[in-house]
Amino acid sequence: MVKFHKKKRIISFDLDMTLLDHRTWEIPASAMEAIRRLREDSVIVVASGRNMNEPYSVAYRDMVKPDAIIHLNGTRVEVEGGKIIFEHLMDKERLRRLLAFGEDQKLALGISVDGGDYYTCPEDVVYYDKVRWGSSERNFKDPWLLMDMPVKTLTYVGGPEGAERLERQFAEFKFPMFAGLMGADVVEQEASKANGLMRLCEYYGIAPEQTVAFGDSMNDIEIIREAAIGVAMGNAHPGLKAAADYVTADIGDDGVWKACVALGLFEPANKKSIGK
Repeated sequence: MVKFHKKKRIISFDLDMTLLDHRTWEIPASAMEAIRRLREDSVIVVASGRNMNEPYSVAYRDMVKPDAIIHLNGTRVEVEGGKIIFEHLMDKERLRRLLAFGEDQKLALGISVDGGDYYTCPEDVVYYDKVRWGSSERNFKDPWLLMDMPVKTLTYVGGPEGAERLERQFAEFKFPMFAGLMGADVVEQEASKANGLMRLCEYYGIAPEQTVAFGDSMNDIEIIREAAIGVAMGNAHPGLKAAADYVTADIGDDGVWKACVALGLFEPANKKSIGK
């Protein structure tokens, strides 16, 4: 067990639309300053649906410099020096059934990994890419190749109605919708960011009563409930806001900084110090 002698709490942040504003593809200066201030007495954690070690995520990982990472909705937990303290792979028979259902029902299910996009119904992926980003640049590959790969979670791309169909068919999975309601994570019931947080509490020797979690999407609901203080961003999914202990401002309106000040996690500083 590693003990951070001056660290008294664990503070966990989702990445997308909690720290990373998709409207600018930047982490607001106020959020970065909040992390700098929090690091003085807190273990900083990024808890994401992403694999934060993938090429499209490492720049943000290296910017935040977390002490620990909860990857892929709790299916991999990493601490300092890249040490893995927990890892879980999706059951292959469950994966086979998901891919078969996606093909049969024309639902986009898959992942993007190592430069490839392995999805059933790739036309849906292209459509939603264009809705969200204005273009789609994908390298689609046969999704059945995933059967020979170490898969931890999948992504569903589409609207809430498709996620509801998946929920009815697969009781062994969760399909938490993204805040923008254009997709969902596909996670086995036994995995969650909350479980990852509890593993970090044990590793660092910090009580669960000394934890704070920030999030915006429904894949954050368990960690928001499990943490001593759960904070939903102003731009969060309504269901997450209902579960949170505190709802802060939008990501683009200094939501992280304002929550830290309101909750007394540090004393407010001169505005010039946060880029105002």
